[in-house]
Amino acid sequence: METLYNLLLIIIMFVAMWFILIRPAQKRQKATQEMQNNLKRGDKVVTIGGLHGEVESLEDSVVYLLVDGKTRLKFERQAIGRVIND
Repeated sequence: METLYNLLLIIIMFVAMWFILIRPAQKRQKATQEMQNNLKRGDKVVTIGGLHGEVESLEDSVVYLLVDGKTRLKFERQAIGRVIND
């Protein structure tokens, strides 16, 4: 009986860890991936390094940003941290 109780306790701890740590991290990762895949020309974005710019063009894994209206920078798509909604 004590073995069954210990096994049940371990299972409950695993389920709690799943809902506290793993599941929210997976949801954030999925949302970030979806945001990066839905980028379009003209979006105002912030990179993971804090650089603000506007999407000028997109390729498969590369995003070109206009920083001050004339400077064009090339970033990996994964470097885009968020889209700014005005």
